[in-house]
Amino acid sequence: MNIVENKTLDQERALYGSEGILVKNCRFDGTADGESALKESKNVAVDQCFFNLRYPFWHNHQLKIKNSEMTELCRAALWYDEHVEIEKTKMHGIKALRECSDVNISDCDIISPEFGWSVRGIKMAHTSAESEYFMMRSEHLDFSQVQMKGKYSFQYIQNGQFDHCVFDTKDAFWHSKNVTVSDSVIRGEYLAWYSENLTLIRCQIVGTQPFCYCKNLKLVDCKMTDTDLCFEKSEVEATVTTPVISIKNPLSGHIYVPSVGEIIMDDENAKGEIITEF
Repeated sequence: MNIVENKTLDQERALYGSEGILVKNCRFDGTADGESALKESKNVAVDQCFFNLRYPFWHNHQLKIKNSEMTELCRAALWYDEHVEIEKTKMHGIKALRECSDVNISDCDIISPEFGWSVRGIKMAHTSAESEYFMMRSEHLDFSQVQMKGKYSFQYIQNGQFDHCVFDTKDAFWHSKNVTVSDSVIRGEYLAWYSENLTLIRCQIVGTQPFCYCKNLKLVDCKMTDTDLCFEKSEVEATVTTPVISIKNPLSGHIYVPSVGEIIMDDENAKGEIITEF
C-alpha cells in the first residue's frame, strides 16, 4: 500500500483516482481551495487527517476513515461510495453522506444537516448526531446506542432496526415502512404519522399527537408522556404502561392503557377499542 503522510494538500483532485493508498496525518486545506481530493479512488485508508475542503470522497470503493475531522467547510464529503467504514471521526459539513451503500459508522460525532439521504445498508453505533432531515429515504438501517437531535428525521426510510437509542426530534419516522425500535427514548411532536409496519418495544414516547394515520402500528409495553390526541385514524395494537392524556379516533385495533384523560370518538369510522382494565 502506498503511503501519503504528513502533507498539506489543497490542489484540485489532489489524489484523484488513487488505489491502494494510506493517507495519514495529512491536511486538506489551503489557498488553492481545491475540490474532490480523493474522487474515484479504491481501497483507501485515512487516519488522523483534517478535511477543510469540499467533496473529498466521491465514487470511492473500499474506504476506511478513522481518527479524522471534516469541518463545516467540508461539505458533501461522501457521495456515491460503496463499502465504507468510519470510526472516531467528526463529520461536521452539510450533506456529509448521501447515495452510499454498505456503510459502518461507529464512535463518531455528526453535525450535518441533510445527513444520510438515500443510503442503502448503514450500521451506526455509539454515535451522536445533530441534523435536519436525518437519513431521509434510506433503507436497511441498523442503529445501536445512537443519540440524535434535530428535526424531520428518518422520513421515508424502509427496513430499519433501532436499539437503545435516544432521539430528540420532530416529525420522526413519517412515511417509514418496516421499522422496529426497542428500548429507546423518542421525544418530539407528531411521531410516525403515515408509517407502515412500525413496532416499538419497551420505548418511552414523549410529545404531542403521536401515531396518526399509521398502518399496522404495534406498541409493546411502552411508556407515553405528555401525549395527547394519540392514534388518530391508525390501525393499532398497543400495550401502554402509563396514563395517556387523550386518545382520538383510532381506526381499528386495541389499545391497552392504565387510564386516559379524554377519549374522543367523534368519527363514525373509528372502530378501535380502548381497554383500561387489564
